[in-house]
Amino acid sequence: MMPDDQGMSEEWIVRVHGKEYGPANLDTLREWKAEGRLLPANDARRANVDLWITAGEIPELFSVTPSVEAVTQLTEPPVQVSRRSFNQILAETFQIYRKGFFQFLGLVLLVLLPSICSQLITAFVQPPQGSNVDVRSVLAAGFAFLTFIVSIVLWPVYIGGIQILTAEIARGQRPGLIVVLNQAVRFWPRIAALCIFVYSVFFLLMVFGFVIGAIALAGGSSLLLIFFALALLILQVWMFGRFFVNVLFWQQFTVLENAGFIDALRDSRNLARSGRDLPWFQRPLWRGALIASLWFAFVLAVRLGPEWTTLQNYIVKFVTTQDPQTLLQQLTEAQQARGFDLLAFTLGILEKVLQPLLGIAFVVLYLDSTTQLPSHVEPVIGAAERDTVR
Repeated sequence: MMPDDQGMSEEWIVRVHGKEYGPANLDTLREWKAEGRLLPANDARRANVDLWITAGEIPELFSVTPSVEAVTQLTEPPVQVSRRSFNQILAETFQIYRKGFFQFLGLVLLVLLPSICSQLITAFVQPPQGSNVDVRSVLAAGFAFLTFIVSIVLWPVYIGGIQILTAEIARGQRPGLIVVLNQAVRFWPRIAALCIFVYSVFFLLMVFGFVIGAIALAGGSSLLLIFFALALLILQVWMFGRFFVNVLFWQQFTVLENAGFIDALRDSRNLARSGRDLPWFQRPLWRGALIASLWFAFVLAVRLGPEWTTLQNYIVKFVTTQDPQTLLQQLTEAQQARGFDLLAFTLGILEKVLQPLLGIAFVVLYLDSTTQLPSHVEPVIGAAERDTVR
């Protein structure tokens, strides 16, 4: 076999900004080089070898002295990297939401309608006084529980649909809701498993926080217990923040990259921690944290706004009432006296209708933070799949 033929038959995997592409033969690598997508400093390895070298060391790829125009092109950043400003990410988020409003609304109604039915039934069927058992109350409680289960079952479909629909609209497509749902259902088992894991960890961390609060209250005037609770609180905040960073992009990798359970978590962590050479406000970690903070601030405003007067009354009763049993009875009576709060119910629906904005923003951030692929190559997404093209 001639050396040229051997070079043509060899396949290479290249790594750009932490993402791997290939396998690709020498002709494909030359095309990427000509397009400015492959630089001599990029990492590369043979498809059947684990040792990484630089693309400049690949025989007959960068060995020829390039022209001045080619040198200028190669020294520019890869054309597939698009660093939008944070304002541009938010603007594109709202544009995508506007373009696919009715499809996003359909996804929202998928999980919102069972919840609305449950709230309405619970609000208009009053619980019986005393120990008497009311059949209507039992049926209402059973129906509320059933709708709760339905919402949980449909939640992974909602998550997958948001990722797929956002990515398609970002590419200029307008898929129908049924098409999106059919594609999202395929990811249900994997998304459901990751939801159980991610939400369970967050729940346990929150329980840990309540335990710390109980320790602080039980400590009273004990300085040692107060310092111990403070140390535990610092540990809890650190654990919460670290886990939040690790799962920042798990939904995008699970659906858009078709990554497995472990691969999605690992790739999410790697992407969140990438961009260390960029200014802090351009890193995926800080942008994702800011997007989440903006959304949570909006949710707090929507939920606490109508309840502010009630919360003030609760705080006053908590401070002035010494007997916990009396306090609990007063709070229960106040809650029953309020009845159905139309304003809070309406604002809750508004929050759910706007909730896709959070998922859209993370998909846009994900697309901006990852290296876009050449049109004829797809990424290597897993260790078991690195020697085949999907």
